[in-house]
Amino acid sequence: MRKEMQRLPLVDALKAFACLTIVIHHLCFYGPLTDELRPFFPESINFFDVYGRMAVQVFLVVSGFLFGAKFLNGSGTGTGSSGPLQILRQRYIRLVTPYSAALLLAIVCSALARLGMDHHSISDTPTPLQIVAHIFLLHDLLGYEALSAGVWYVAIDFQLFALAVLLLWLPGRLGARQGLLQHGGVALVGLMTVVSLFYFNRQDMLDVTALYFFGSFGLGILGWWATTRQNAHDWLLVLAGLTIAALVVQFRPRLAIALVVMLVLGLGRLEGFLHTLPIPAAIGRLSKISYSVFLVHFPLCLVMNAIGINLFEGNPVLQGVWVLASVALSVAVGQVFHERVESYPFPTKLKLLLPAGAVVAGWLAAVVSGFVG
Repeated sequence: MRKEMQRLPLVDALKAFACLTIVIHHLCFYGPLTDELRPFFPESINFFDVYGRMAVQVFLVVSGFLFGAKFLNGSGTGTGSSGPLQILRQRYIRLVTPYSAALLLAIVCSALARLGMDHHSISDTPTPLQIVAHIFLLHDLLGYEALSAGVWYVAIDFQLFALAVLLLWLPGRLGARQGLLQHGGVALVGLMTVVSLFYFNRQDMLDVTALYFFGSFGLGILGWWATTRQNAHDWLLVLAGLTIAALVVQFRPRLAIALVVMLVLGLGRLEGFLHTLPIPAAIGRLSKISYSVFLVHFPLCLVMNAIGINLFEGNPVLQGVWVLASVALSVAVGQVFHERVESYPFPTKLKLLLPAGAVVAGWLAAVVSGFVG
């Protein structure tokens, strides 16, 4: 990635905010501790319950923006000398290495939580095929129950990345024979973004595919690309106009949030505060570990809910403290997970074996948890 993209405090602030919001959303959406707290804090819990999930739009747009920064050159051609399979292999390894470990944590924590409560948020003991589907990020497409809240996003992230890489690579590949297609990568990304905004994103049946979410992801890519143009502000205005038109066709709050995030990032780069926004060091650290926190928080919160619902039943003060402790534990364990798993320098060959090992270990853990549960 380019030198200028090594430290982006504005991006750090957005990712840290979205990370904490998702953790709190899952606590409020799934309960059961927050279900008992709801009569005492109805507005706050209802807000995070209903609207907290929209923080995903921040991740989608930011991911697209960073994708554009990495893969788009001045002409918008894309992936450079690396072939798409090599790029996708690297992305898969980066995502699935920590994700595999998090699946094991989810299986174990579900078994432990099952000892303390009977709740719809606890997934059933998984089958071997279900674990395999998760490892290959196909669980939603194949109709398997998710082993942890949020794992759907990992699959969607990979789908979006793969689709964007293909869109950038294909014109260059054809352009070796047909010069008119040589610089068509951004055009294809733009076309897919528009179709997603106006059609795919309005089809709920497609919400397990990248097509549904490409509008937000594509806005991030195009937002970066726009800032590389001489008339950058005009291009950002065009993107805003297209998104507003899609909102007129059907208003979607999540899409409005994506628009705001794209404009904040685009204007941030043009005006300089993308790199200079003053943020506390803790925000930067939380941004750095946000993927690990995202992976581990729900299994941990399941166990914390099972403990809290038994220890503090009928005591809203202690229940509220326990909910906050769940958030803090998620961040603390996420830090350790980031250091020991996500960023640990495993040899590449071992990284390729880890998903297979996770299938075997996950099945064994599922068998054991089935007996324990």
